[in-house]
Amino acid sequence: MSPASAQQAVAAETQRVEVLRRPAPGPLWPWVKRASWFELAIFTLLIIFWLLPGLDRETFIFGLSHGIGYIALCILIWIAVLRHEAPYTLLAATLTPIGPLGSVIAIEVIERKRRAQTIGRKPSEGPEKQAGRGTQADWRSERT
Repeated sequence: MSPASAQQAVAAETQRVEVLRRPAPGPLWPWVKRASWFELAIFTLLIIFWLLPGLDRETFIFGLSHGIGYIALCILIWIAVLRHEAPYTLLAATLTPIGPLGSVIAIEVIERKRRAQTIGRKPSEGPEKQAGRGTQADWRSERT
């Protein structure tokens, strides 16, 4: 194998690793969280004004705000995904019919998984495992 082809192989492997790396929170992550909560508040107010009779002007204002804000939120999350600062599942959750509520739920799930990984437990394990106490079954198995 020539040195040039070896360098190309290393470069190709580096690019592949770069594309498949796991997303890690970066400078955009706090902005994504804030924008998701803000957009959820606007969406909630829109639903309230839409349900109450006689508030057509407020419904229009919050409907327009929600439309522009939702598009901005999707673009912000898309940029965060491209920069590997958010997983693509966050974008998928945002594009569901529940919109900003989906993004807030996805953010909470992502952060719980990250906390579980940093503590060293599986996300499905309960708080007993997180606190290091174990369950009663674990205590019984240690005694026998």
